[in-house]
Amino acid sequence: MAVALLSACATYAPASLGAGEGAASVMQLTAPVAPMPALALPEHRFDPSDGLDVTEVAMLAVVNSPALKVKRDELGIARAQAFSAGLLPDPQLSFGKDYLTHPGPGLSSAYNLGLSEDVTALLTRSSRRAAARSQAEQVNLALLWAEWQSVAQARLLFDQVQTLRAQQVRLRIEQAALAPLEPAIHKALRAGNLTYDGASVGFNAGADVRKRLADSAIALHQAETDLHVLLGLAPSAPLDLVGAPYRASPTPEQVQQALADLPRRRPDLLALQAGYQSQEAKLRAAILAQFPALNIGFTTARDTTDVSTRGFSIGITLPLFDRNRGNIAIEKATRQQLKDDYEARVLDTRSDMQRLVADLATLTQQRVTLAAHAQQLDAARRAAETAWQQRLLDWPTYLAIRGNALGTDLDLLDLQQQQATRAIALEALLGNTDLATAHPVSVKAAMP
Repeated sequence: MAVALLSACATYAPASLGAGEGAASVMQLTAPVAPMPALALPEHRFDPSDGLDVTEVAMLAVVNSPALKVKRDELGIARAQAFSAGLLPDPQLSFGKDYLTHPGPGLSSAYNLGLSEDVTALLTRSSRRAAARSQAEQVNLALLWAEWQSVAQARLLFDQVQTLRAQQVRLRIEQAALAPLEPAIHKALRAGNLTYDGASVGFNAGADVRKRLADSAIALHQAETDLHVLLGLAPSAPLDLVGAPYRASPTPEQVQQALADLPRRRPDLLALQAGYQSQEAKLRAAILAQFPALNIGFTTARDTTDVSTRGFSIGITLPLFDRNRGNIAIEKATRQQLKDDYEARVLDTRSDMQRLVADLATLTQQRVTLAAHAQQLDAARRAAETAWQQRLLDWPTYLAIRGNALGTDLDLLDLQQQQATRAIALEALLGNTDLATAHPVSVKAAMP
């Protein structure tokens, strides 16, 4: 019996802490299609040798995100708790022996042997198992929702990095175009052909471009750092992003259809529903536990006169004061809180989606207008540059035209990112990949 008990025991094995350095290159990482969330990523072959497109970045985020690894560990804990809740309580074995202080004829040592079981724990077992299973399902759905959010975050960071890199390119072009201007201003100042008041316009133009370039570089460093962390990469790992950012354009019909069955598809809402079911089971268990705690056992004994007896024992708690009323009140209040939390989440989600739809409509219209305006200012900038080279235009007017064109180009890039951010957020809220008009996963073309 001792051998059988020892063979079923768990054994200890130490586990050392890692260094937390991250992968030195994306070539060290893999992203199999099998574990990908079906509603968040299309089937796509992972091949980082020619750079990472937006889908491959999202795949890496799902598989290698340190935050998601912690979520998966939480799921392992919840499943272990569900396993623990289903185990039967161990019976209690008791044995006692009494030795004679003064032996005499007809007397012998006495003993008693008993075996008992907690019946109340058996009565509440089904409720505890149901609560633990629902809790594990809640954690599993919360993990799926976290994966969806990681996919959306990867797409957003991809778009942000590409946009900031495009801003850097545009600002460097402007900086190179303005580079010959400052020496000419200094020359005019030394010759007495220009006052400092007039020269300030040219100096400010160059300083403004340098400031914008520095601000854009700092924002790019932050975005690239966030993307490295999300993908589980070391800070120094190269990040070669290729292809177009993710674009989604939901129609009003798609939004309304997704809104109609939202509580049946969104993992976070399904997780809250599973948590509510778990709480219902906990409340049932608390109500069952208000009945008297019952412990039943069987005994056999022999007294000092060598008389053997057999019998049973019953232990019962008298429900006079407690009757588990405190726990029942706590579980009821917790259930009400979960109910209100779920209804508030659904309402907030519907409101957020309606706001995002309205924002997208506004941004789409604004983008069309701003793009046309940017084309006009770019044409004006090219004409002004030609006139400036032919000395047909004064340099303050030339700089003003260039500054307006630069500001509009940067505003257009920023507007495109705002539109992408809201479209990706809306798709994540709806949980529908059909909203994407095109998934840029087949062709890897460099950003213009």
